[in-house]
Parts: sequence; structure tokens; C-alpha cells
Amino acid sequence: MAEHEMIRAEHLWFRYPTDTDAEQENDWILKDISLEIKKGSFTAILGHNGSGKSTLAKHMNAILIPEKGSLFVAGLNTRKEENLFAIRQKAGMVFQNPDNQIVASIVEEDVAFAPENLGVPPEEIRKRVDSALRSVKMYEYRNHAPSQLSGGQKQRVAIAGVIAMQPECIILDEPTAMLDPQGRQEVMETILKLNREQGITIILITHYMEEAALAERVVVVDDGRIILDDLPRKVFSQVEHMKALGLDVPQVTELAWELKKAGYAISPEILTEQECVVALEKLF
Repeated sequence: MAEHEMIRAEHLWFRYPTDTDAEQENDWILKDISLEIKKGSFTAILGHNGSGKSTLAKHMNAILIPEKGSLFVAGLNTRKEENLFAIRQKAGMVFQNPDNQIVASIVEEDVAFAPENLGVPPEEIRKRVDSALRSVKMYEYRNHAPSQLSGGQKQRVAIAGVIAMQPECIILDEPTAMLDPQGRQEVMETILKLNREQGITIILITHYMEEAALAERVVVVDDGRIILDDLPRKVFSQVEHMKALGLDVPQVTELAWELKKAGYAISPEILTEQECVVALEKLF
């Protein structure tokens, strides 16, 4: 395994156990997934509900184990039980509902929970907790009760809890789904900062196209298979294909697509409002 690889899936198949022994093709939730994710990268995984994207995410820190094929985290095979502890230290997971991840009644105690369980010495825990809370801009709330916080603040505390484990990779499974626009923006800014400033590998499962557009790479999963895997502007410029998969594209990309369809000379690969403004100024 190459040193710069964080995650590698090789012909991964997965299904939940059923009561019947008879194998049905449609039992499989993931079908022959092969994927490599480099260390320090930011990848978004898209797919409509039931596509298998969350099931794939749960393989990336060994919550689920492949039935056929393999998945490696930093070279460690998730099938080997003796690797599980090391894998969960390398790849942390943040879920959709922060309330399900917050375990303590004080913010800083919650962030200390995972390092304590890993047996980190107390003085090192103190450093990690303060550093993690600063990195998500929640340090001044360290003595608050999580119940007093907004949804976005709670999710940032949940992210701090993962950062305190000092993982190389953070997998976020629809972390902004339950948040208002302000909370979503706070969480996305946090994710980008961790990736760009600390070099943490980010894997973001999302159904917000504007969030996916911030990634370096977009992987689209449909019916348990990888359908598209490319730069965001290459994926989102395929507007008709995305719509056929039951997915949207960023609004500015759709606007460019509609204008192009109407006969205007405009690039279909527009991703941001700024790019759209520049293109429209050229047109008119």
C-alpha cells in the first residue's frame, strides 16, 4: 500500500444479514466498490437516500466490515480484529445528529472522553482538549453544558471530540443535515480549516451540493456502485446525468447549464457565484 494512501477499498461487497439463506442480487447494499483516497485530501461522497453512501462511510472506520473484498485504513485491513483499535484512532467518525455523540454534561469533559478511553495521560488530554476546542472555535464554551448550545455549536463540539483523538482522517456522515444555514456554514468552515491547516484527510458524506463543491473530488454512489468520480466541476457539469440519479447540482451550475441550453456561450463548469458573475459580465 502506498504511503500516501489513507483509505483503499478493493472490490468491496456488503449486505446486512437476512433471515433467508438464498442470495438475492438486490440484497447487496455495496457492490464491487474499489476506491482510493489519498492522505490530506478532501473528498465528498454523494448519493440519494438508499444509495449506499452512509454504508460505505461506516466501512471507513470499521463500524461495518466487508462481506467480500477488503477495506484498508492507512494500510490496516479492517477485517482483522486486532487492527480495530488502531483504525479507530486513525479514522474518526462524526454523525448526523450531534446529540447522539455528546456523552458528558460539560463541553470540555465531552471532548476529553475519547482520549481518556484511549489511555492518554491527563496532562496530554488537557492540551488536546484545549487545542481541539480552539480549532473549532468553541474554547470559550468549554465550561458550558452542551444542552445550552445551538445545533451548529454542538456539531463543532462533536468534531472537537474526534480531533482530540488526533486522527489522520475524519469521516463526516451528513454532519450538517440537522443544522440551520448558519450552523452549516460554521461546520463547513471548520472542516475546510482542518483539511487545509492541519492536513487532516476529510471524507464528507452530504446531500448539499454547495458543500460538495468545496471538496477536491466528488464521488457519486448510486445503487451501491460508484457512478462518477472526478473533480467537482467535472461531475456537476453533467447536469442531466446528476438529475437522472436523483441529485441536484449547485444552483449557479444549473443556471449556467440553462443558459448554455438556451444558446449562450457559457462554460457548463461554473461552480461558484463569483465565477458565474464573471461569466455573465462577459456575456452581457
